[in-house]
This record gives sequence, C-alpha cells and structure tokens, in this order.
Amino acid sequence: MKPLDILIPQDTAMKNQKVTKKLKRWRGVYLFILIVGVLALLLYGAAFSRFFSFKSFLGTESFYSHLSPDSTNGNQHKGIITVQIVIQRIQKELDKLRETEQDQSSSSSQSALEQGAFLADILGLLESVVESHPLSEGNDQKNGSYNTFLHPPMKEEKQSDEPGNYFLREEIRKYVRIKPNRLGKQNFMGANATFTSIGHACFAMKEELEEYMEYDVGEFCNDDWKLAQKLMVHGCDPLPRRRCFSRGPKFYSQPFPIEDSMWKLPDDRNVRWGNYRCKSFACLASNNNTNKGFFKCSDCFNLTHHEMPRWVRLEGEYSNESADFLINDVIGIKQGEIRIGLDFSVGTGTFAARMRDFNVTIVSATINFGAPFSEMIALRGLVPLYLTINQRLPFFDSTLDLIHTTRFLDGWIDLVLLDFVLYDWDRVLRPGGLLWIDSFFCLKEDLYDYLQAFEMLRYKKHKWVVAPKLDKDDKEVFFSAVLEKPPRPFR
Repeated sequence: MKPLDILIPQDTAMKNQKVTKKLKRWRGVYLFILIVGVLALLLYGAAFSRFFSFKSFLGTESFYSHLSPDSTNGNQHKGIITVQIVIQRIQKELDKLRETEQDQSSSSSQSALEQGAFLADILGLLESVVESHPLSEGNDQKNGSYNTFLHPPMKEEKQSDEPGNYFLREEIRKYVRIKPNRLGKQNFMGANATFTSIGHACFAMKEELEEYMEYDVGEFCNDDWKLAQKLMVHGCDPLPRRRCFSRGPKFYSQPFPIEDSMWKLPDDRNVRWGNYRCKSFACLASNNNTNKGFFKCSDCFNLTHHEMPRWVRLEGEYSNESADFLINDVIGIKQGEIRIGLDFSVGTGTFAARMRDFNVTIVSATINFGAPFSEMIALRGLVPLYLTINQRLPFFDSTLDLIHTTRFLDGWIDLVLLDFVLYDWDRVLRPGGLLWIDSFFCLKEDLYDYLQAFEMLRYKKHKWVVAPKLDKDDKEVFFSAVLEKPPRPFR
C-alpha cells in the first residue's frame, strides 16, 4: 500500500478522481463550444461585411432596412445556418449540464453553474442575431423545431419593424425582444410569450433612452431619475425596466412613526438632493426662499401654516379660507360610501392625509417637479403614485369611489387631451362615484370650452361654483365642482 493511501480513505480518493474527471470533461466541452461560437460569429461577421457599410450602423434607422431581397446569396445562408447549428449544440450541452448538475459534488457544482451561465449568455447573443436577421424566417421553415423555439405562434410581421432593431444599446434590444415561455405552452393569461413595451415617443428620444439604458447589469444604476422623468413627461412612458440597483440616500434613517409623520417635516437624510435647488426640507418650507426650483404649490412643504388647515374647518390661528368645499361637505353627499380614491394633483399628500382622518384611503398621483414630492408623500406614511398625465391610470374599470384634482389640471391643458383624461377618470370611477374638481382656473375667454368638456360627461351636479381669480387683473376665473357618475346600462 502506498503511503498516501494510509492518510486518505479509499472512498474519498475515488470521489476526488470522479470529480476531477468530470471537471476535465466539462472544461473540454466549455473550450469546444467557445471555439465553435467564436468561429460562427466570425463567419457571420464576414458575411455581413460584404453587404453593409460602417455608415449604415450609425444611422437612426435599422441597418437591416438596407438589405434588399435580391442581395441575399449563399454566403448569408451559410452564415445563418452555421449560427443556428451552434445554437442547437449549445442547447444540447446546456440540457446535459442540467441533467448532470444534481450528481455533481459541491466543488464542481460552482464550476458547472459558471459554465452554464456563460453558455446561456452566448446562446442569448446568437439568438438575438439570428432572430433579427431577415433570412432567419426562411431558415426556420427548414428547421421546424427551431422555428418553434425562436418564433412562437403569433401574428406575422416584418422583422425589420421590430422595436429592438431601432436601438443600438443591447439592454434595450434585450428588453423589447419577445420572450417565449420556457415550457413552450400558453400561460395562464393565454399568451405563449411575454411582450414587453415602451412608449412610442421613445423612438423620437433615441439618444436619451439609450443614455438611460447605459449601465452595468447587476451594478448600481446611474443617479439619473431626472433623465427618466424627462423621458416620461415627453411621452416615453412606460419606460423599460432596468437590471441595476437604484441608488438610495447616503445616510438613510427610518421614517418617523405614523403618529408624527403626517404633520412633521421628514429627515433630510432620506432624500437624494443632488438634482434639486433646495437641499433640505426646511429650505422648501421657507417663506423667504423664492428660488425653490418649482412654482406650482410653492407652499406645499409648509405643513403647519399652509397645509394643515386645508379642506377642514379648524378653530384658532389657522383657518381655511381657500377651499371652495370642505371634506365634510363632499363625503356627506355619499355618507359611508367613500372608501378609496385618487388625488391627481401637485402636492405633498395633504389631501390624502386629511382623508385618512375620515377613514378614506387615497393614492396620490404625483411627479417631482423640481422638488421631492414623491419622497415627501412616502415619508409622511402615504402612497405616492409616480405618474404623468400622459399615462392611462393603472386601475381597473369602475373601482374608485372618488377622484380629486387641484393645481395641476388647469387652463393650460389642451381640450382634446382633457377629453382623454376625463374619459379615463370616468372609466375607473364606479357608478355613483364622485369627481371633485377643486379650484380649476383658466382664462375667462376659455371658460365656456372647459365647462363644456366637463358637462360632456353628463354627471349629476352636486356642487358647481365659478368665481373670479383676483390676482390676475380679473382675466382668470376659478371653477370648482363635485359631480357624480351616473349608472349606465350594460349593452
């Protein structure tokens, strides 16, 4: 017996020999697939170089549009077929890797996982190339099983029209690609693939969107929320998801308890202030600062003097003289029926805070117009809905009891856009639900047109007030109303 056998048990030595053999085998497979994949990509690139100039890759439209049906030849077919063969071989190796993964020891398991991840990345890149190539459709017909894998049954459309072909950033292309279901069957929603979407205006903001999607997968995102909001406001909404971690405040602390958070300014450390003019909540709440970075609701962060008296009747120093209607008056119209609603306004969530006192849950739709409105609402213990006026409301039909709006939906809005907004609000309001228009202001000359837009809904009028706006030389007016959605027969 050898001296080494005395120190190491026989069964342990045999296990180590098996592990070593498996590792050597997988290293060989790994190297083989890597070489074949590189060769396939080189062949494919050589075939493409004959048909496309470097300039075509820099244009705004897809370089595939420069390829005419008459320009295809045997070299292109050979390139695409080679890539398909490599894909099929990688798929087979991945299947073998999954089958043997359970039998491997812990020492070799990590190596197998790394190999599998590498092969999956190579497979994704090759599939992206083949799927976006015009010739892949013809080749798929020759390879029936492969056609099912790449192109699940769906409406036939030209490959050059796919959204992913318009963008150069690989993350955007991966996001908008159709994702076939892993089992090859329809899921519980009746779809055999996942179709991700981006706003149509994203195509007009190509540079900004590609900047937004430039990051390292699995790392921290850039501090670019302002860029994202610019995209949203200009119609690139919804934005694509990203595979990076959002940046949080440097010194985050726990929010105040709910008993204190409603009417107390939050801790400044819980906000990233880099893109705001004010760098603290005290600056935002100050009456002396005239350069806060926003003009709508300039006193919204002044919780005690400005916000606390709103929509309620208080005794003492702070009294309400601005609101046309009080909460008591409005919810009294439907006593016991108002439970959930939406506040579509510019503000810090005070309407939701006050309605909470009446056991009504309000979600506040907001956007960060020069100040951390969303963060402020959340730190008060309320729910902010980060939403632009361009977007369809993310609620199902006939679900809300109340919609309230103030300081945002005003006389700047286009009348056709107002129609789309009001009909979407009508969609989510339940029959008998209330629409509370709070201090809508516009020019006197436009008042009739705006009133007609609201009257087109044919809602029951509970409250309807028009009053002059005294700070604009009698050229503007306020309009407030509480309207009830009527029941409509099902047809």
